Amino acid sequence: MGWTESGSGTGRVVVGVSGSPASLAALRVAAEEARRGRRVLVAVIAWEPPEGEALYLRHPDREWARHWWAVARTRLDRAFDEVFGGAPPGVRTERRVIRAHPDRALSELAARPDDLLVLGTRPGRNRPSRTHRRVRSRTTCPILTVPAPAVPRRVRRALRKMTAEDFALAGE
Repeated sequence: MGWTESGSGTGRVVVGVSGSPASLAALRVAAEEARRGRRVLVAVIAWEPPEGEALYLRHPDREWARHWWAVARTRLDRAFDEVFGGAPPGVRTERRVIRAHPDRALSELAARPDDLLVLGTRPGRNRPSRTHRRVRSRTTCPILTVPAPAVPRRVRRALRKMTAEDFALAGE
């Protein structure tokens, strides 16, 4: 699964993180690629105001924007905690919270030809998502896609049958 060019460490390994199982798998693989190539790992979470940029521009509220930036930062930090228990060992990292569409943030950040962009994909997906298509059309660097771990059928069935009360009881 490895991608290596010269191992010179000149480019960066850029990974999109959202907190989804696919992005967590991509974060794990991106850290390994960064470690192997002695590159900097740049983890990116992109966010926009939940009401959308157009409505936000009509009624800007800096406190509201700071709140959603903090929510995105917390999700990014939580992803590192879930995957590595903190910072990945032996890897220089940068964590970036960018206010933009994910495809725009990733393609602008992974703009160097010697960068590697790592993206997670859902298992069994036959065609790339809109974000993947847009990133591919805008990026000149290599892209490595990492599938999310598959969930066994019986577990998926059990999860579909669960209600909110089932999750509320788990915390007691």
